[in-house]
Amino acid sequence: MEQSPLKFRNGIKDGLPIGLGYLSVAFAFGVQASLLGLPALFSTLISMTNLTSAGQLAGIKIIAALGSVAEIMLVQLVINSRYFLMGVSLSQKADYSFTTGKRLIAAAFITDEIFAVSISKRQKINFKYFMGLAVLPYIGWTLGTVLGAFAGDVLPATVQAALGIALYAMFVAIIFPPAVRAFNILFTVSLAALLSCACYYIPFINNNLSQGFAIIICAVISAAAAAAIFPVKEDYDE
Repeated sequence: MEQSPLKFRNGIKDGLPIGLGYLSVAFAFGVQASLLGLPALFSTLISMTNLTSAGQLAGIKIIAALGSVAEIMLVQLVINSRYFLMGVSLSQKADYSFTTGKRLIAAAFITDEIFAVSISKRQKINFKYFMGLAVLPYIGWTLGTVLGAFAGDVLPATVQAALGIALYAMFVAIIFPPAVRAFNILFTVSLAALLSCACYYIPFINNNLSQGFAIIICAVISAAAAAAIFPVKEDYDE
């Protein structure tokens, strides 16, 4: 039996839990941005135009360290390169309602969670459903940043410091479960952490390498090493 087309309200319903989750994570990002000295309006505009937690955190650290535009661009390219693959995959699920212009709009709202929900649907994804799915996460991410940024300006220093580690705790929570199940992921994460520590604690490297390029080098080397040691097996017969 043919399934009925997905509607805007279906997207709103599916996006509600994502929006609530983004609200808390973005609050932590807003606090972190405030701790680094970024104005609340500035951090809010970043969240309104990016929608990428890891990329934004790396970006504001480079900005706070007075890094170059080239560093920011390269860091974002490395960290967010997975969205290229997500966009290609979602294009196979998009129906006729996705014109070229609408595809460009939708591309700005692709996140890990929105991609996971969209790709899990049995039927084709139409533009109305996708935008319904994206609207609450977008509001949650933006509102959370606003609240966190202003809270960072008025909260005591001890509370700010405690909230400042919340975003890092989220990354640990994301990495730990797959790392426990798969040695190749554990190897990649551990190597990246080891290289990052070397960049920070070895005086010669720390004094001559900016934070932005340190992130790029750690990510590229660990990913390349994992790809060489644990290559993905392809079924050529298939």
